[in-house]
Amino acid sequence: MTWAPCQPERAAPTCQRAAHSQSDNLHRREFLPPSEVAKADMDSTKAEEVLLQSVRKAGAAVPRKRAVGRLVMHSMVMFGREFCYAVEAAFVTPVLLSVGLPKNLYSLVWLISPILGFMLQPVVGSASDHCTCSCGRRRPYILGLGIIMLLGMALYLNGDMMISAFIGERQKQQTWAIIITMLGVVLFDFAADFIDGPIKAYLFDVCSHEDKEKGLHYHALLTGFGGALGYLTGAVDWGQIMLGYSLTSEFQVIFFFAALVFLICLAVHLRSIPEVPLRYENEESKFLLEVTESYKYSSIEEGIKNGCLKSTCTEKKAEAKPGKCAVVSHTEDQRRMTLKSLLKTLLNMPSHYRCLCVSHLFGWMAFLSNMLFFTDFMGQVVYHGSPYAPRNSTLYLSYRKGVEMGCWGLCINAISSSAYSYIQKILLPHLGLKGLYFIGYLLFGLGTGLIGLFPYVYSTLALCSLFGIMSSTLYTVPFHLIAEYHREEESLKLQDGEQAGQHGRGKGIDCAALTSMVQLAQIILGVCLGLLVSVAGSTVTVISASTVALIGCCFVAFCVHYVE
Repeated sequence: MTWAPCQPERAAPTCQRAAHSQSDNLHRREFLPPSEVAKADMDSTKAEEVLLQSVRKAGAAVPRKRAVGRLVMHSMVMFGREFCYAVEAAFVTPVLLSVGLPKNLYSLVWLISPILGFMLQPVVGSASDHCTCSCGRRRPYILGLGIIMLLGMALYLNGDMMISAFIGERQKQQTWAIIITMLGVVLFDFAADFIDGPIKAYLFDVCSHEDKEKGLHYHALLTGFGGALGYLTGAVDWGQIMLGYSLTSEFQVIFFFAALVFLICLAVHLRSIPEVPLRYENEESKFLLEVTESYKYSSIEEGIKNGCLKSTCTEKKAEAKPGKCAVVSHTEDQRRMTLKSLLKTLLNMPSHYRCLCVSHLFGWMAFLSNMLFFTDFMGQVVYHGSPYAPRNSTLYLSYRKGVEMGCWGLCINAISSSAYSYIQKILLPHLGLKGLYFIGYLLFGLGTGLIGLFPYVYSTLALCSLFGIMSSTLYTVPFHLIAEYHREEESLKLQDGEQAGQHGRGKGIDCAALTSMVQLAQIILGVCLGLLVSVAGSTVTVISASTVALIGCCFVAFCVHYVE
């Protein structure tokens, strides 16, 4: 039997070649003596192992189905992250005011972190796509960002006490307390915003398409529970419990509980689903050449060379004739990606990715413009208080009561988000992703508009449940669409006979580009909304949120691409 040499034309799909090779092997076995048949069986087993390894390394293998417990374990980090986020939302303003932060520096605190995040998030996403750490691509970044979160939380909750232990002079003490507290807030926000991209990419790497859907719903569910528990910490008088007497302040007690919760959740997440370390194409080719060189007439081994890695032959020729055939693997190109080429990749992203990012930006601008100022809106507009009044005055006490009631509203939002994340699973087959995306924006736009028109206590608290629908939508549907886009691209490449894993855009960089819209929304709001609030009052926040959400509704309906 004559075997064709390696041809330059496009190779057939791997599975098809393997099937033809196995049928040829069976045909040849009929004419071999028993000893040769046994040897052929051993060779075939080795070759199948090599084939399986190459398919896994190329990314063509579909991850196996994951148990529900594993998906819940994977989602625990979202519980811990949102718990810490809610603690920050409840206490960061009192902390900053207590250390004497000037008003002109207040907006600076909220601008530094999103600017850094917007600039660096895609860089980290691309780096995680090509990380070759033995414990996986995403988990090293998740662990590092988790440590930075804990460091930031320790600084902004305990910075005043730490500085007072080292510096005795009152003036220097206040200055350094402001610096350390600001640094803690920036570090925490930076890491907490960053960590979402690697978490989502980790889920997409290790799960099948069906499990990705389940995983995103569990993420939203536990995000809501974590947020609800975190907001409830604002309603507890920590000074009256035993631990409160042992520690210096309630902020230390809060840090103790928040750090403990986050560490447990992070450890469970990192142990949830194992990652396969990334192996590059040139290493794989070298390995396969070493294995297959001794099998001159073996059909399955030749199938591996011709089908699995069509670059194997050409790479070998390139080593012999570097001047004539300069073959550089696609993954090596990406591995050398600079900041300039990365930004070019982001700017030249496919139109459907760009439209999804813009719709995500509208959603987060609407959501954050309401959430960042909601407790202040409750204190000033609903309860008619003033944060600038004397501490024991009626106006200031009314403002404080409104802030506390605002925390309960945010707690309702978190519980609603968890409940809706479960309801989404029921609605998805009937409404589809487009329907869920549209409804989330529409209900939020209508709800915030009604709150702005009728700022009463009980109606506002009832409408807070619509915030949760928007929150759950932002945490699930856009990332679900990213998974659909990648699935569509991989299926098209398989139809063309290419390997599914060999596409130019990694899941990490796409998740990072989507998540960076959160930072861009914060930058826009930090520059524009603060000025509007100072001129027109807190009512403008909910009206702005309603307007942007309804504009986003139109964009979601007419501009975003949905996979049929």
